[in-house]
Amino acid sequence: MTTNRKSRLKAIIDTLELGLIERGQCVRLCLLAALAGEHSLLIGPPGTAKSELARRLHSVFRDARYFERLLTRFSVPEELFGPLSIKALEEDRYERHTDGFLPDASIAFIDEVFKANSAILNALLTLLNEREFDNGAGRQRCPLISAIGATNEVPEDEVGEAFFDRFLVRLPVAAVSGENFGALLDAGRGRHWQAPGPELCLDAVDLAGIAGEASTVAVPDEFVAVLAELRQHCAEIPIHVSDRRWVKIVWLLCVAAASEARASVTLWDLLLLPWLTAPDAPRQAAVADWLAARLGVREAFSPARLTRVVEAFEGQLDAELKANDLDYDETGRLKFSAADLAAELADAIGDAKGGAAAPRMSYSRRRRYGASHIGARVSQVDSLLQRIAAYAGEIAARRQDLATFAEHSLWLNAGLTARAGIILASTAAAIDELAARARNARRGFLELPRLEQDNGVIPEPVAHDILAAA
Repeated sequence: MTTNRKSRLKAIIDTLELGLIERGQCVRLCLLAALAGEHSLLIGPPGTAKSELARRLHSVFRDARYFERLLTRFSVPEELFGPLSIKALEEDRYERHTDGFLPDASIAFIDEVFKANSAILNALLTLLNEREFDNGAGRQRCPLISAIGATNEVPEDEVGEAFFDRFLVRLPVAAVSGENFGALLDAGRGRHWQAPGPELCLDAVDLAGIAGEASTVAVPDEFVAVLAELRQHCAEIPIHVSDRRWVKIVWLLCVAAASEARASVTLWDLLLLPWLTAPDAPRQAAVADWLAARLGVREAFSPARLTRVVEAFEGQLDAELKANDLDYDETGRLKFSAADLAAELADAIGDAKGGAAAPRMSYSRRRRYGASHIGARVSQVDSLLQRIAAYAGEIAARRQDLATFAEHSLWLNAGLTARAGIILASTAAAIDELAARARNARRGFLELPRLEQDNGVIPEPVAHDILAAA
């Protein structure tokens, strides 16, 4: 996608958001879903600008036909798909006049979508997914770009769940918060909203261009790996995400990348996933928490793992400082060398001459270490410090990457960006603290009591399995 098209999309978003308080993310994701040929579902009470959002979205597409209908449990197929053709019935054909109805629409808004009966929902399944409508003996191609559904509650029956899965973007919509209530009233007294001018509107050429560029967007292995981790996390919550939905998610994120003139998706695109995976606000919050904590933090060498490694070195240093050179024979009796015995007797006799109590034999001597031992320990800590420095560099690069991405993103939620940034900053501070602790351990090993002559003993590596795994 050209830079000019990206600037058009930015202008479209700004126009669509005008006067819609706390609906910025809804506007952006509904537009992105339309660009990807997908559908959106707005979940919330009446009077929260759901239909207004759909009508504004319709204005974005040049020469697009709009269809809107409120469904009830008494709704009949004619309301959505058109009346039966009398002429066709006279010729023994069962067909509908679809002009001006859903099969003829480019953008559709279906309010209280799950109140329709199963016959209507089953017909909608094919229309939304395949863009086809069974009209009589044949199938009619439909020009539908995107449908926006609205509901007060998520369905639990089998047919409703199948239909629910057709909406890739699921957006809980709540009443405007108290903080922005004044802004809502000001917007209501403002001038009438103006649709985007013809110079901004998108047409079939634009949509085809976006789709063509999205098909060439690269999907890196790191991106797929994190997506696989999220899939496992969703299974554990549990959140059911169908294979079809995962495929559509990747396509939508490729469209997001193409719309911003990027050649590849990035990890930060995954911040959009709460609305693409989870069915309701609480579980979307759980996915958002996981993403904010996981993105930018490499699990194989996370602060938690590094902490265990640093603690292992600190524990080893403490043990070596407290160690002594006691040596026992096979009967369990303490063994002395001649030099040690002479030194011990001399100390005891000296104490007795000084008026101390009767001499009592004792033996305790701090263990001393050869240069080979100390050098090996220092080398191990240096290796750890190199790993920590490299990881700190990764975190710094990720923080800069996130800041740049957020500045230029058309679709990213600012709140999630801020949360991810806070977690990355916290991670960077934790890494710095671990580096300081590792340097202290290094100094401690250098200050161990030394043998006058190196005995050539090289110790086993500290926490080798953790470092190897990292």
